[in-house]
Amino acid sequence: MRLGTDTGSMINHLMSGTRGAPTPVVGMGATILGWTDRHPATIVAVSKTGSWVEIQEDNAKRTDSNGMSECQDYEFTPNTEAQVCRYSLRKNGAYVRVGDSVNGSRLRIGERSKYYDYSF
Repeated sequence: MRLGTDTGSMINHLMSGTRGAPTPVVGMGATILGWTDRHPATIVAVSKTGSWVEIQEDNAKRTDSNGMSECQDYEFTPNTEAQVCRYSLRKNGAYVRVGDSVNGSRLRIGERSKYYDYSF
């Protein structure tokens, strides 16, 4: 199965759409979707139309004792010193980092998630 160039993970691919996602608001959680990794973020600005959001990556502290495992638990805290990045809503229904192609870095709105893929 070909997932496209936006992700190498079925989970991240499924998370990358906006169907069923809440309307973004300042302070809401978000997840930056990498090839297989995920990084938590907080929405710090939203355009009046919702056509773009700005986020800052959160701090994530691992709280489990599972080692190099698929089962990972984290505690998230805001990082107000982090770089602000803008994501725009594209015609394909995904929020994609401004400057990237439609298949670039995507954002999941409404929840924070962290995952580190030890196999890469």
